[in-house]
Amino acid sequence: MHKMLIDVTRLLDRRMQGRLPTGVDRVSLEYVRHFGDRSSALVRFAGQWIELSRRDSDRIFEALLSPDGVFNHLIRRAVAKAFPLSVGQRFSKPRFLLNTGHSGLEKMDYGHRLQRSGLKPLFFVHDLIPLTHPEYCRPGESDRHRARMNTMLGTGHGVIANSAATLEELATYAQANGLPTPPAVVALLAPAQFPDPVAGSPLSKPYFVMLGTIEPRKNHWLLLQLWRQLIERFGDATPRLVIIGQRGWECENVVDLLERCEVLKGFVFEHSTCPDTELTSWLLHAQALLFPSFTEGYGMPLVEALTLGVPVIASDLPVFREIAGDIPEYINPLDGKRWGQLIIEYAQPNSQVRLSQYQRMAGFVAPTWNAHFEQVEALMERLSDGAR
Repeated sequence: MHKMLIDVTRLLDRRMQGRLPTGVDRVSLEYVRHFGDRSSALVRFAGQWIELSRRDSDRIFEALLSPDGVFNHLIRRAVAKAFPLSVGQRFSKPRFLLNTGHSGLEKMDYGHRLQRSGLKPLFFVHDLIPLTHPEYCRPGESDRHRARMNTMLGTGHGVIANSAATLEELATYAQANGLPTPPAVVALLAPAQFPDPVAGSPLSKPYFVMLGTIEPRKNHWLLLQLWRQLIERFGDATPRLVIIGQRGWECENVVDLLERCEVLKGFVFEHSTCPDTELTSWLLHAQALLFPSFTEGYGMPLVEALTLGVPVIASDLPVFREIAGDIPEYINPLDGKRWGQLIIEYAQPNSQVRLSQYQRMAGFVAPTWNAHFEQVEALMERLSDGAR
């Protein structure tokens, strides 16, 4: 029996469906990478909590980090072997349980099982957007997320937040609902390791990049309307816009513009999938990353761009200032006029405004996973000392 459990249910489910990893999944994979050698895998299936053997856990962790074509067969075989042993298992021995993807927390049974066990759950909170901005989420997501936060606050031995802004929102929610706030730590997220880029700029014209899932809170609609105005004003001299990200939910107005607006064709390019080598090239040669979101729990594209030395024009959000200080250009996400002015300015080959951001960027220090897990390990040590 390992000293820890990692709930990998979400990771396994998404991988078996062939879905690309989200930002949440990438965080969870880093936890597998860091804690895997001292943890067992926990899988929730058919009403049971199934702890895989050490050998099968190691295989599952390795397969998650380096997937191959036999992944689904490996999962089914490991779960089938462990399933009979899981019936009635109470997990009475005190151990840390890591749930880093909000997975299953909306189900009443999750909290009940924890309360009857000896497990010490550590939860990672990514954001409270379904509660603070329900209008940007799927119908019903607000109620589900409220249940997740209640489980986290009511049963958690500790909470890990991706930013001080997120932790402040969680504390505000807890206070407003008369719920306890478990011991918590802020651990910023590190960017991905970038591969060598494809040689040369992907486009011959100056261009900007917008990176992230196409969904209402990302504010693609503003930029597409703005780009239409720029094309009508400047014609072929208009810089190009490259949108990288999968199509999400309730984004029909954006999809209509991407698919049916003749004016945008040849000026706006959509890439729903993009290998890391190509992504690095798109970012490296861009005039700037555009990040006009209405709300974010973190903002990994901002970190990735600044790590590569790429300027950023972003919404004026507290979490962005927490991560990047005064380096980016900050704009109200509704101020289309100012967005247009800065895009025109940053598209110029000798832009002094853009040069000034490069100078400010010299002081940027990207978060690292080592620093992240130092914070997490310190929280775990505190909680272990308190239990003695």
